[in-house]
Amino acid sequence: MFHVGGARSALYNWAVARQSGGTFVLRIEDTDGARNQPEWVDGIVSALAAIGISDSDPAFEGPYFQSQNAERHKEAGLQLLAAGRAYYCDCTREQVAERTGSVQLGYDGFCRDRGLTYEAGRALRFRTPDEGTTVVVDLIRGEPAFPNSAIEDFVIARGDGSPVFLIANVVDDLDEGITQVIRGEEHLSNTPKQQLLWEALGATPPVWAHLPVIVNERRQKLSKRRDKVALEDYLAEGYLPEAMVNYLMLLGWGPGEDREIRPYPELEQLFDIKAVNGSSAFFDVKKLAAFNGEYIRALAPADFAAACAPWLTLPHATWSPDAFDQVLFDTVAPLAQTRITILSEITAYVDFLFLDEPVNDETAWAKAMKAGAPDILRDARAGLADATWQAEQLKAVLEAVSEKNGLKLGKAQAPIRVATTGRTVGLPLFESLEALARERVLARIDAALGRLEP
Repeated sequence: MFHVGGARSALYNWAVARQSGGTFVLRIEDTDGARNQPEWVDGIVSALAAIGISDSDPAFEGPYFQSQNAERHKEAGLQLLAAGRAYYCDCTREQVAERTGSVQLGYDGFCRDRGLTYEAGRALRFRTPDEGTTVVVDLIRGEPAFPNSAIEDFVIARGDGSPVFLIANVVDDLDEGITQVIRGEEHLSNTPKQQLLWEALGATPPVWAHLPVIVNERRQKLSKRRDKVALEDYLAEGYLPEAMVNYLMLLGWGPGEDREIRPYPELEQLFDIKAVNGSSAFFDVKKLAAFNGEYIRALAPADFAAACAPWLTLPHATWSPDAFDQVLFDTVAPLAQTRITILSEITAYVDFLFLDEPVNDETAWAKAMKAGAPDILRDARAGLADATWQAEQLKAVLEAVSEKNGLKLGKAQAPIRVATTGRTVGLPLFESLEALARERVLARIDAALGRLEP
């Protein structure tokens, strides 16, 4: 599944590419067969398309597959070997730990000058310079410096001859003409090693920009084991792609003005990678829902109805397919549009119209059907039986009922709402009663009275 952090990184790359007339390159780094499946690639492509990044735009290129460039990765390793920038090593981890006293201290350079040639099981290591400092010029983080003495002679090809990620990544960037790398902060520790590889291969490193980590409400890094992190999950729940894009663009960056709700083209025009904050960015689900609500309310009525369609049929709908009435839904849709923040909420807002009986929510029932509820239901039934069936007249009936029972209108509404819709919160009650129609309203009040006074 496509992590929301990956989606933000993609959007920032997309904005920079389009601003500069450049190209956004999608590369699938698939050299680890256990972590690669064709359907996962399809998921990445479709998730990117959902947030507006696809091959329908000339700025998009790919997907390329790292596995298809394996020979070039091997050639680069041999090039470094021939230049004296790499050497073969037959040390095991246990041997290194025995010599250094700890597995945490890293490789000790034991094979640097042994002049080993390739044999199965011997890894190819990069010869890190003994002295000096590798400075990473980062558009977000300044110029962090890494003493070369603290960078071990790292492996660039495994004992079976297969290149590791570090060199494969650098070679692919070189071959694809990558000039800017905008990625997550967790990759910063790899960067000095990759930069050394770029320089050893006789090339100028790209411009780096490492984005701040995204954290949850406990300020812990978003984790798929603990948090909802997949873009697809949010879209499937009813978050609009436009709202997701708007929110993700503001995780670590802002346009510098009070207005946060902005269409992507406007955000793209304003975006400045150098203005991204290096501190962690809080993924606030409540704020995302608020953004989504704003986008829902901005939809044209027909577009809102169309967006709700998936949640009005199986498996989301709790009613039988033949019970759904599009005309009836269309009458209440404008009321729902002003209230829901996530499209999937629509099901619970309108189910009372299409179910034979309202949902049985014991908590709602206990909350609404307190002492005096039977009197309110009986008085309401008597008034509604002969009322003109329009929302304003229905409101007048219940205002009279509330006055007779010495209650505020909101208190008097509660038993009626739960009896007719099954819920304590929903669409405006009087419009709901009008849509439900007299016969069904009276029947549901009778059923409630029967339950209260068997």
